Amino acid sequence: MVQAVGIRFRSAGKVFDFDPNGNVVHFGERVVVSTVHGHELGWVAREQYEVEPEAPLRAVIRVADYADVEQGARMRDEADRAFDVGLQLVDDLGLDMDLIEAEYTLDGQHLTFYFTAEGRVDFRELVRQMGVRFPCRVELRQIGVRDEAKILGGLGRCGRPMCCSAFLTEFQSVSIRMAKDQGLSLNPSRITGNCGRLLCCLRFEQPADAKAVAG
Repeated sequence: MVQAVGIRFRSAGKVFDFDPNGNVVHFGERVVVSTVHGHELGWVAREQYEVEPEAPLRAVIRVADYADVEQGARMRDEADRAFDVGLQLVDDLGLDMDLIEAEYTLDGQHLTFYFTAEGRVDFRELVRQMGVRFPCRVELRQIGVRDEAKILGGLGRCGRPMCCSAFLTEFQSVSIRMAKDQGLSLNPSRITGNCGRLLCCLRFEQPADAKAVAG
């Protein structure tokens, strides 16, 4: 067992285990951590606990200071500008894909573009042109429609912020059987969310005994 702290990088995002590395951190504090892509800014979602990791944990570098927070804001602005460039490149190349978001690491050494597409996309020329435009490592990552909804956010059918962007850290399976068990109309327009998939809240309303059967 080793000591760990839980770090989150997005609102309602997954919590990742990190080695506190001698740093004393508290819930809600901003921290700079080492990731596979470089230094990133996150915040403490869970204070120190014990885990049995399958691989060595990456480390918390330091509690973020004012300069780190300012740098994070600058990189978000840079990511917005990169996103606009990416949109133009995708349009110029006539690629059948939708860019969803661009994201820089805190140190600006890694730029990730998230996109959705109906099928396989040959984006080798896009990556080449992005490599010319951006003086850092560029990665394109395809995501699903539920992840797209989580990133973009918005209001659900209930008029409240969508569950995925408000508090769900992981997606769980939802089945049409859940709608049947709850006596709901099976009209797709009534039981699907903004992402076009079955409403996540169908699982919340599932009776405990039926939920066990549904898995």
